[in-house]
Amino acid sequence: MPVKQREIPAKKLGSRHHEKRRGRRMNSRVPVRLGWDDEAGKRISVDAHTRVINPYGCMVVLAQSLELEHRLALTNLISEASNAAIVVWKGNQRPDGWEYGIELVAPEMDFWGLDL
Repeated sequence: MPVKQREIPAKKLGSRHHEKRRGRRMNSRVPVRLGWDDEAGKRISVDAHTRVINPYGCMVVLAQSLELEHRLALTNLISEASNAAIVVWKGNQRPDGWEYGIELVAPEMDFWGLDL
């Protein structure tokens, strides 16, 4: 008897937000600084604040347009803790900028200074 196999589609870039979330999310306005190198190698540094946080990342709104998988550094300006991060989701453009899902790379569980 032949076995019917189903094809599993390749994971699409930016589809991480459809996966089961890790950790509890919390609406929280934390001041952060995001830094990255532009195409010319110039260091860009932008202050912003989070809209949502969890132990593994956050959502921020930035005026700048970034691509998915863009690597950056994220600093919590309250605790001055910094962590490597990556853009994993780009949402809607709002009047104050683009919504971004930022994933922290190997974060400390107390990065935000809150019990999540």
